Amino acid sequence: MSAFIHPDFKLNGQSYGLLELLALALQWSKEGMLYEKEIGNFLLDWLNNETHLMVTTSGSTGKPKKIYLSKSAMKASAEATASYFHLQPKDTALLCLSAQYIAGKMMLVRALQIGMHIDVIEPSTMPLQTLTKSYDFAAMVPLQVAQSLSDLSKIKTLLIGGAKLQPELVSKLAQLPTQIYETYGMTETITHIAVKRVGESNFSLLPHVKITVDERNCLVIHAPFISEEAIVTNDVVEVCSPTQFKLKGRWDNVINSGGIKIFPEELEDTLSAYITSRFFIAAQPDELLGEKVILVLESAPFELDNSVFEALTAYQKPKAVYFVPTFIETPTQKINRPKTLELISR
Repeated sequence: MSAFIHPDFKLNGQSYGLLELLALALQWSKEGMLYEKEIGNFLLDWLNNETHLMVTTSGSTGKPKKIYLSKSAMKASAEATASYFHLQPKDTALLCLSAQYIAGKMMLVRALQIGMHIDVIEPSTMPLQTLTKSYDFAAMVPLQVAQSLSDLSKIKTLLIGGAKLQPELVSKLAQLPTQIYETYGMTETITHIAVKRVGESNFSLLPHVKITVDERNCLVIHAPFISEEAIVTNDVVEVCSPTQFKLKGRWDNVINSGGIKIFPEELEDTLSAYITSRFFIAAQPDELLGEKVILVLESAPFELDNSVFEALTAYQKPKAVYFVPTFIETPTQKINRPKTLELISR
């Protein structure tokens, strides 16, 4: 498989042919800063003659694992994103995510495939603070976005992924001129297969993606350009149309309390209007109910007013509240719920 570099592709303002880019990748992989090593290592893997490359999942819903992705599928994913967002050769892009994970890798693939002019900077919580340039396209995680509100006007189209956006942040983002999209996807789907404008309820599918649901009402993704086989997820959804769906929560998070199925994510959406610190909803075994709802807060202990729970039913209302000084996170800064729950059982 011969590597393709679009003739308009630029990295940090410099044009590269195959040999020049390989030389840069080798140099960065050996002598660069950590983020440059990650980019260099990816480029060396991308530009070789192998048809697949190995990537690591984020570990947000389980132990991180290594999987192989087809390079042709990654190229097709890049083209689908370009089609949806009307990305063109010479459009400018910013990579401020780690190239160790799929979201960062795909920013580079899009640039190489479409011919974008991409700048790479060291990932940080405030990536836009010192930048003087503006960009057509970028991707960030919610933490970066929350710390960059005053600078987001430097980005024309921004993708946000990796974790759920809190309602308070959504309301702030909705007032900005930047076109901001939440993404739905995972490593297995080669980043996103659906997006929604910030503040909207439903995700819209990228071109050539079809969806169904299984007997659990979990999303099944049919995207031949990504995978010959259907990708069965653990995400419970409501299909709104052939091209749109609403995400309800994860099947493996569902709480069965007294025979009532409760999705923690829906409770978290409701409570986020009243709780300012980070928190999540989980379950504990209960002799009477089978499972009981609990609330875990990242905070020093304090007295929660009962009015916080007024919008919840009796089954939904947490039967216990736990305080954890600092949540355990995955390498991509998502809350590691299983590991954090282990802290309260000690």
